[in-house]
Amino acid sequence: MADTPWRPVALSEADWLAELDPDGADRGYDPGARPDAVWILHAMYEWESGPTRTTHQDLRRSLLEAGMVEPNVVGGIDVDAWGVIETGGQVGRSQHPGQGWRRLRWHELAERLGEPVVAEGEQPCFRSLAGAHPDGSWPASVEPPAEGSLDRESWSRLVELLLRNSPMGAATPCLAYLSPGHSPDDQARMLTGPLGAAVALYDHDFGDGSPANLWPVDRTWVTWSDWDLWGTKVSGPPELVEAILADGGLEAVRLPWC
Repeated sequence: MADTPWRPVALSEADWLAELDPDGADRGYDPGARPDAVWILHAMYEWESGPTRTTHQDLRRSLLEAGMVEPNVVGGIDVDAWGVIETGGQVGRSQHPGQGWRRLRWHELAERLGEPVVAEGEQPCFRSLAGAHPDGSWPASVEPPAEGSLDRESWSRLVELLLRNSPMGAATPCLAYLSPGHSPDDQARMLTGPLGAAVALYDHDFGDGSPANLWPVDRTWVTWSDWDLWGTKVSGPPELVEAILADGGLEAVRLPWC
């Protein structure tokens, strides 16, 4: 992204967030409620033809046995032979997988499983909707939520709502924190730019999807995409939270305990 309105600034711009969440530098800072908060659940998808019992791990094993894929070797270790499970999930950027797939809402799957959308006391993460992936691997008919970033469509929709709820609109000056987990070289970065260009952050060279944190200089609201979670938290005024909850393009829940 050689041509971008986002330019680097000092990491100290995030010091106020570090005071709220001293352990957040590596994964992104939890801003708490300012004064309200909502979680946007990262999108998942299911085959239009319906569910299957075959898992992503079953497919991976079959392809390895047929010699159709190479073993996954990391640091000289064959992680397939080591027993690492192919969950089917992605880390970072994700988007609608294309023809033949439909959006599977968390609420729909939770009702199917007889489970809560997010268990009380938990954040949206790999422990959520456990009945769909009891052995770690999801059914091959499901593209589970990506970890660490909103899906592309939800990020774009969130930015639209932030624009509507920011008095300066597209000209709103913002700051974006890219945590080491979001960076291809494991380095934290702080960027500044206009809210009107926030959609472009999704494909920034030094990021991997939605930034760890995004906020306007007046700190009216803050977004938080933790590198280990399946949901993105938005903290801000109640009217913004209500707009997110009411938006049909997003799936969002209040989790009072976090």
